[in-house]
Amino acid sequence: MDKKTKVKKIREVFDSVYQDADCTLDYKDAFHLLVATQLAAQCTDARVNLVTPALFKRFPDPAAFAGADIGELEELIRSTGFYHNKARNLKACGAVLCAEFGGKVPDTMEELLRLPGVGRKTANLVLGDIFGKPGIVVDTHAGRIARRIGLTKNQNPTKVEFDLLKIVPKDYQTRFCHQLVLHGRAVCRAQSPNCSTCPIKEYCDYFRSK
Repeated sequence: MDKKTKVKKIREVFDSVYQDADCTLDYKDAFHLLVATQLAAQCTDARVNLVTPALFKRFPDPAAFAGADIGELEELIRSTGFYHNKARNLKACGAVLCAEFGGKVPDTMEELLRLPGVGRKTANLVLGDIFGKPGIVVDTHAGRIARRIGLTKNQNPTKVEFDLLKIVPKDYQTRFCHQLVLHGRAVCRAQSPNCSTCPIKEYCDYFRSK
């Protein structure tokens, strides 16, 4: 079975099993999602969702982040880990948004990548969930499952992204990535994948090789 056909078969299953798949970060606008996604690096979405209400109450927009006291900002996001780097990037991100983009989150990959702390994963998530522009979000779940299924052999997230872009239809890319996250949490876990209950095991190279 070629990879495009495999994705088509998996889509049929996932659209039934994970039909309501969506971003699990809480946000109300593009900037809030941009910040939450940066905080989610090396941290669970659940933890980020506990942190962001107080964070956005204190710093509601890019201008507020740009003018934030770095120590106060660090304290608010401390529990998400790597808070020194995250606070520095978020403050700088707010400043760049105000100086170069009129305080608005841009809607192109090129412009998003100019923002401090923003990589392709964050940019693709914002583009897909906010602006409706197709993209592949490669987090740890997406990379791991794509390799296990046999959709890529690459470890590098950018290479995985471009491998998947070749075989996942544009109208399915954003939803597919959200479905992979849910599947990774519920079934295809890193240490102990539950292959016996996996709804796509017949399309999975890892399962067939066991």
